[in-house]
Amino acid sequence: MATTPLLEVRNISKYFGSVIALNDVSMTVNESEVMCLLGDNGAGKSTLIKILSGVHKPSQGEYLVEGKPVDFNSPRDALDHGIATVYQDLAMIPLMSITRNFFLGSEPTKGWGPFRRFDINFASQTARSEMAKMGIDIRDPSQPVGTLSGGERQSVAIARAVYFGAKVLILDEPTAALGVKQAGVVLRYIAQARARGLGVIFITHNPHHAYAVGDRFTILKRGRTFGTFTKDELSREEMVRMMSGADELDALSHELSEFARRDAAAARIDEQLVEALEEAEELFEKEGSPLKEG
Repeated sequence: MATTPLLEVRNISKYFGSVIALNDVSMTVNESEVMCLLGDNGAGKSTLIKILSGVHKPSQGEYLVEGKPVDFNSPRDALDHGIATVYQDLAMIPLMSITRNFFLGSEPTKGWGPFRRFDINFASQTARSEMAKMGIDIRDPSQPVGTLSGGERQSVAIARAVYFGAKVLILDEPTAALGVKQAGVVLRYIAQARARGLGVIFITHNPHHAYAVGDRFTILKRGRTFGTFTKDELSREEMVRMMSGADELDALSHELSEFARRDAAAARIDEQLVEALEEAEELFEKEGSPLKEG
């Protein structure tokens, strides 16, 4: 029996004046699934993220959460429906502790009236336990978040979103600025989020990272979608060709071959010129300067 998708967009388009940022894009995200949204720079990924997270309204199309149409006016509306977005900058304050960043804007308190204060013990215990559920063992929740590696900071943001009730987790290029090892750490956290029943939208332009954790793949190019595919339907090599465009790759290959041919021809001409100059110099030295003889 088919289940209702956690999130679905149908024939979404977005116009900025005469600029068509998205055109007739459809996509679904199910429970316990990683949906990878792929595309090169300028493909429309950022615009689609902003529509899903409530920053922009679509110009056309439908947006449904758990089968019900929604019309978000702000990111807060999206959060209230369980849609959390983790952007590349992570919205963290490096000099503040892990605990403070975990509860930033939603601090638990104790006491009443003028004696109300931040409940640091509860917050620290909660931050540690929630991150442990994601398979993350933090050394000290009071340490500044700026002392963590890029992958660890991503883990704090993901665990925070899950704790505050996210049903759909949108990750905006979480591995873009990371090394190989730290990218692997983030991919493991994505798999952990899927194991906990979340629907994950993993936005990336790296097909190798997407193929490692993705269940389905939606490929965007110039604001349009090529469709949604599973691993059985799409190999990694075909994914790369779709993202860049097979025709464009062939044209680039032909162009590079032409450049190589021209470079080789220019090199041959240079060699001939050098040989001619050397012969002229030898002849000049043998016969002597006409000026000296006169």
